[in-house]
Amino acid sequence: MDQPLRIIEGAYFRDILDQPRALEQTLSKLQSSPSLEAIERHLVEGWYKRVVLTGMGSSYHALHPLHLRLVEAGIPAIMVDSSELLHYQRRVLEERTLFVLVSQSGKSAEIVRLLEATRGRLETLGVTNTPDSPLAQDTASVVLTDAGESCLATQVALAWLGTVLVGDSLDRARSDLAGTVALVEAYLASWRAHVDELAPLLDGVRAVYYVGRGPSLAAVGSAGLITKEATHLPSEGMGSAAFRHGPLEMLNDKVFVLAFAGEERTRALNESLVSDIRSAGARAHLAAEAADVSALSLPRVRDLARPVVELLPVEMVTLALAALAGREAGTFGIGGKVTTTE
Repeated sequence: MDQPLRIIEGAYFRDILDQPRALEQTLSKLQSSPSLEAIERHLVEGWYKRVVLTGMGSSYHALHPLHLRLVEAGIPAIMVDSSELLHYQRRVLEERTLFVLVSQSGKSAEIVRLLEATRGRLETLGVTNTPDSPLAQDTASVVLTDAGESCLATQVALAWLGTVLVGDSLDRARSDLAGTVALVEAYLASWRAHVDELAPLLDGVRAVYYVGRGPSLAAVGSAGLITKEATHLPSEGMGSAAFRHGPLEMLNDKVFVLAFAGEERTRALNESLVSDIRSAGARAHLAAEAADVSALSLPRVRDLARPVVELLPVEMVTLALAALAGREAGTFGIGGKVTTTE
């Protein structure tokens, strides 16, 4: 690449740089969130038979860390895509279910229909960015981010909610989450250097994969969707182990794979996958603290806050890919940010 990359600074780009403000706004909102004391008490007493977590797109993928946290705390919890829940798995919405619905817009078609179908029958808890949305208005309890289009802000809200639901220390959680604001700001201050560093690694790429395990599945799933939307390139997110069951066979030098190192318990497995992908002739890198590429180096945070920062390098990847293609990242040609038709 002889010429400097030209970044078209549109709405998607501006939303990325606005994320520190969005995180601060979310943390401020959570401080004044209504009490969830009744829900906490029912969980402690075992009154709920189950917790059902649902959303669509990135809102669905964002639920992975919360789901794992509830399960590890001994709380029966399941994650179900809202459309599948609406049409094929309605039976899980039996009495004594805590129904948690997540949607940034609060008005996607599936969420609105689920609210209509369960009104007055279940204890509902909504997590949304939009205070005047059907989700905010029609759920018994609501956690508001009120912070614009930010997946990072959603992760802050869900980390806070998980802390409440399992009865962990809110003071410690607030401290861990508040610490991400300055770290995100510092990372984004070098956005231009990050994009320039990634561009040679991505030049000529025709497909992008993201892989990870455990809580990192939130970043993995969202990254696949974000990359499709932002760059219009084929992209997919999946579990690291699942990647070995098929995708390994289509690896070549036009494929880029970003693996999230994640928590210590499975980090060696993710490192091994990166090595194997490179041996197969594809481009592969690890997103981790002190990664071999500065743009892929995650801010050093506690496990609770890692899902908040894991999407940062993904955003830089999308800016670099869009610039290489000569397009504005994040523009829609067919659909839109909010899906109001099933």
